[in-house]
Amino acid sequence: MPDTVRLLTAWGVTLAYGGLCAAVYLRHRRRQRIAVAPLGDGGRPVLVAYASQSGSAEALAQHTARSLGAAGLNTTLVPLNRVTPALLATHEQALFLVSTCGEGDAPDNGALFERHCMADADPDLSRLHVGVLALGDREYAHFCAFGRRLAAWLEARGAVPLFAPLEMDNQDANALAAWQQQVAHIAGSGETPDWRAPAFTPWRLLERRHLNPGSSGAPVFHLALAPEHGPLPEWQAGDLVQVQPPEAGEHPRDYSIASLPADGALHLLVRLQARPDGTPGLASGHLCKDLEVGRSVALRLKPHANFRLGDNAGRPLILIGNGTGIAGLRALLKAREARGDKRNWLIFGERHAGPDRHYREDLARWRNNGLLPRLDLVFSREQAAKDYVQHRLAQRGDVLQDWLDEGAAVYVCGSAATMGAAVDETLAQLLGREALDRLLAEGRYRRDVY
Repeated sequence: MPDTVRLLTAWGVTLAYGGLCAAVYLRHRRRQRIAVAPLGDGGRPVLVAYASQSGSAEALAQHTARSLGAAGLNTTLVPLNRVTPALLATHEQALFLVSTCGEGDAPDNGALFERHCMADADPDLSRLHVGVLALGDREYAHFCAFGRRLAAWLEARGAVPLFAPLEMDNQDANALAAWQQQVAHIAGSGETPDWRAPAFTPWRLLERRHLNPGSSGAPVFHLALAPEHGPLPEWQAGDLVQVQPPEAGEHPRDYSIASLPADGALHLLVRLQARPDGTPGLASGHLCKDLEVGRSVALRLKPHANFRLGDNAGRPLILIGNGTGIAGLRALLKAREARGDKRNWLIFGERHAGPDRHYREDLARWRNNGLLPRLDLVFSREQAAKDYVQHRLAQRGDVLQDWLDEGAAVYVCGSAATMGAAVDETLAQLLGREALDRLLAEGRYRRDVY
């Protein structure tokens, strides 16, 4: 009897998860940026699923799907959260491109799949032939951890590997070439597709200001940059920029953009990082110390669909962040100001009320002109007991629920392992994990965490 109960419970959770995904899809299908629609005009069906936090895995998945579709294969492209056992059962081939977030976590658009399908469902996948590309960064302790868990889960359910799982360290060219070769083989083409990312171009440093002299934390700098040649390109609030310091080789660094093109320059907020031996971090050291005003650094813009306003443009926004995470939130608030959307609540945390009140002039103006009817500034070192944004969020539980009842979306920007994880846990405690999962599935819970 206990085994029967467990089986029924597992199937019940699986059906509920499938129902949640289906309901969200039907409600939002006309507004989704990536359509769940076949590419190509026939041939054997191939599922391409991605889990991507900053957009790298999503971009590669789009290239993969387009290449297969151009070869005539009936290809379906979906975020991993919208993959169910029923969807897997309708395919004989599936390719998974998944990143790892923070210290081994699934990206937000793969977290529901891991939490419900991988944990609670036990489908027979013996008819499914699969390929896995795991993206990660070897500077993190748990390199490609989610991709490895996914590959192990697929194997345990009987899925047949098309090839050994591939792992890509920070956009490694050799790993990308190996994936491209496998895609070309599946497509039945002898030609390896060309998926080169946009080239880095020189951007000139116009200004650098030290924002937090006197802080007990590491120095934080505001930077303004413009292209060395040509006009300022377009980007949206929520997007990222990749920086390629001269000594970085093939390992660019992502930074949240703190401005809009209308500001006339690309703004960054960069904390000077230190290695274990005390020397400056490669990218932050170059931006904060080595790069002279008037000189150039190689940059390229990186769209970040997960953190753009998108369908949330008309909703109230709850913005939560700490440290240099105020950069991405500042761009979102600038976009809200341009639209005249004044239902915004910012919860921001740093160390000291004096030196660490980043972009204080902007926040004061937005508070005074009504763009920020609610502003909670939390400074952890101003009292004996440290106070963080998750504590302030917990204290405002009733207000949070009121805003969500109005349809608000939640955007979180900052450190993944500390603030990001703590805010996620606090939201789950206040709302219930199931309700938070619904917000995630609806696109009303978005994070730019690093």
